[in-house]
Amino acid sequence: MCIFFAKPLVRIPTTCLVAMAAHIMDIPGALAQNSNCIPSQLPSQTFDVVSVFEIPQSPKPNTQIDKLVFTQLGELGITPANLCSDAVFIRRVYIDLTGKLPSAADVQAFLEDKNPAKRSVLIEKLLATDEFAEFQAMKWSDLLRIKAEYPVNLWPNAAQAYYKWVLNSIKQNKPYDKFVRELLTSSGSNFRVPPVNFYRAVQNRTPRGLAAAVALTFMGTRLDKWPEEKISAMAVFFSQVAYKSTGEWKEEIVYWNKPVTNQILNCTLPDGSTVIIPPDRDPREVFADWLISPTNQWFARNIVNRIWAWLIGRGIVHEPDDIRPDNPPVNPPLLAYLEHELVQSNYDLKHIYRLILNSHVYHLSCIPHDLSPAARENFAFYPIRRLDAEVLIDAINQITGTSEKYISPIPEPFTELPENFRAVALPDASITSSFLELFGRPPRDT
Repeated sequence: MCIFFAKPLVRIPTTCLVAMAAHIMDIPGALAQNSNCIPSQLPSQTFDVVSVFEIPQSPKPNTQIDKLVFTQLGELGITPANLCSDAVFIRRVYIDLTGKLPSAADVQAFLEDKNPAKRSVLIEKLLATDEFAEFQAMKWSDLLRIKAEYPVNLWPNAAQAYYKWVLNSIKQNKPYDKFVRELLTSSGSNFRVPPVNFYRAVQNRTPRGLAAAVALTFMGTRLDKWPEEKISAMAVFFSQVAYKSTGEWKEEIVYWNKPVTNQILNCTLPDGSTVIIPPDRDPREVFADWLISPTNQWFARNIVNRIWAWLIGRGIVHEPDDIRPDNPPVNPPLLAYLEHELVQSNYDLKHIYRLILNSHVYHLSCIPHDLSPAARENFAFYPIRRLDAEVLIDAINQITGTSEKYISPIPEPFTELPENFRAVALPDASITSSFLELFGRPPRDT
């Protein structure tokens, strides 16, 4: 990635340059905005690059997460990295929670703050911001495929309504079980009942296609790995989803097509249990009630594993959308703990964020003491990651005082975005730029 400094670069010793190149990805905000970090001010021979990135202190278990991770590392003979410096932490947590860099004033104030609990205070502050809601809405928009044009074809009004519903749900900290139940059971206009767009964003609208989308999004599992009879059984729950157009341009109604006969469905849930659905009950509701049940490990496991991957860079089950019996979690007690905490908190996702963000595991330096694959797989250090395309262009614009120009095939007034509009807040994947496409923004096509 490109790093823009506030002052012209000068020649620095090769040893410093190599070390900074190896770890620069973790603190571009601090380097770019805090003059104390500018390379032109570094001593040519005595500068200790590592001290900028980490505290020379081994982490101690601070939370239950730390106990579970560090105990396993000890059993494996792996030494965890030191804790990261405050300069690294403020950049890291701003990026991970809001998708933006901290301002120079924010960095300076944080570095000068002597409060030993200042990291926790900052976490709470950022969780309450609109920027947090916008960044999480971007992640959910990727998962839910919010895109107005081809090939998803939600259409502009529906895409806007859907995005606003997701954004407001996050701002309200809507319980996750309620959020998902609304997505799975709603009926009505794609313009006026935004959650119904979950079914409209699925290109394969057959019962099997809908079942596959539900399983991948909310259970973290791929139906193509299931036995045929199990796939067919799950598809039955979505066999009565129907669509019809109205007289309004691009409006579509998603509804439960209630059978005209008094047909009773004898269905099998993914866990093997059977359920009888009377003719006056929407099968989607039966499935949703099973899915969000506190006893259903699939539901809680999927989302806590996904949040862990968002924040730590790798899932406890890797990949996050490939949960299956023959792909076990690397740390089963850790995953079980987070599942339990989610249920006990009444599905408060911010509670899971707090648990992870306040752990010393999240605060580890990106400079490892152990370079083995097992160290990375077991969270012995914070992995260096490529920034999301939206975050990267916003960071470049913030540092350089420039703005990005976005284009869209949609001939609608709302695509005329104001200058300095954040890329992470774009409501529709049809609104894009050459930079976003070049740097790998998810197309939301599948």
